[in-house]
Amino acid sequence: MSGVEPGLPEMDDAVRTAFRRLLLSLADSKRILGIRYSDWLLGAPSIEAGIAASSMAQDEWGHARLLYASLKDFGDDPVALEHDRQAAEYASMEALDAPFDDWARVIAGAVVVDGALAVALRAVAEGGYEPIEGRISKMLGEEAFHRSLAEAWFRRLAGSEEGARRLKGAVEEWLAPTLRVLAPDDQGHRALVAAGLTGSAAELRARFAERISPLLELLSVDMPEPLGLDDWDEGRGRGPGHPAEEAVERARGDLNRALFVE
Repeated sequence: MSGVEPGLPEMDDAVRTAFRRLLLSLADSKRILGIRYSDWLLGAPSIEAGIAASSMAQDEWGHARLLYASLKDFGDDPVALEHDRQAAEYASMEALDAPFDDWARVIAGAVVVDGALAVALRAVAEGGYEPIEGRISKMLGEEAFHRSLAEAWFRRLAGSEEGARRLKGAVEEWLAPTLRVLAPDDQGHRALVAAGLTGSAAELRARFAERISPLLELLSVDMPEPLGLDDWDEGRGRGPGHPAEEAVERARGDLNRALFVE
């Protein structure tokens, strides 16, 4: 990356649109990931694991709120982004569309999805967009805890036949679509690379591979090629589909909106 320090006035429309898409994808993914973690406050393998899941859920929601707030600079209303959009408008990663239905999928999600989000955030921080650099530094500090816990649990589960089988199924399902969202190499992503706001597709994929390859080796899983762009939704920066309606209703706070007090 070039290390330039662009601000909004220096961005042309194509770069601005692409950067907004990236920030919204990160925010929505963290919002829904927080929901997926929160489902395991109860039902985790131990009380300590449930507390850790709760802590990670709170982190992800905090990160999402900071990212939504940053989109005010792009003309968005952060409150509307958080509370007024329909599920089909969400730009979250496909791996988060359905609930994590067992603890192995929670851990696979923490390694694959949370790991990809951390790689993307670091690349944005290194891109020199000053209004968000300080916010991302805080996020990455909290993400270090997520990584430590996820990798410890991954190794633990990979040591049993059933745990390895379940991990492998989730990882193989999610790797290719997650790689595509991380580094789609489409027109928007290439515009961000040219502006110095993120890393190239090859660079981001290499960083992600370096991060998770030691864990994939435990399952004899190779890093796949990303999915192609035939069904790519360039506006949202993801494949087709959307998160489950129930998760988005929870993210919007529909049930308790009538109780909201300024």
